[in-house]
Amino acid sequence: MQSKAVELVKAFFDAGKPVAAICHGPWTVIEAGAARGRRIASWPSSKTDVRNAGGEWVDQEAVVDGNLVTSRKPDDIQAFNPEMIALFGKARRQSRQTA
Repeated sequence: MQSKAVELVKAFFDAGKPVAAICHGPWTVIEAGAARGRRIASWPSSKTDVRNAGGEWVDQEAVVDGNLVTSRKPDDIQAFNPEMIALFGKARRQSRQTA
């Protein structure tokens, strides 16, 4: 609900930069208008919000959809972190190739 945080996340999506969200973090993805058409894991109580925003809620430890990686809860961090690092590393390699 912090407008500056939502603006930052929206700017990352608009620029094609990687975004990672865990637990209730996908609410910010929704607020940024970036959930439609995406597969998103989140805390189960966010399932309806993800669906109402046009996303597909997924009950998995870690889900990668394009430049977005999401996860359900802190217990999933061992699955989430490697996916996040891989996504960020891929983005970094791509930015170096275009520079």
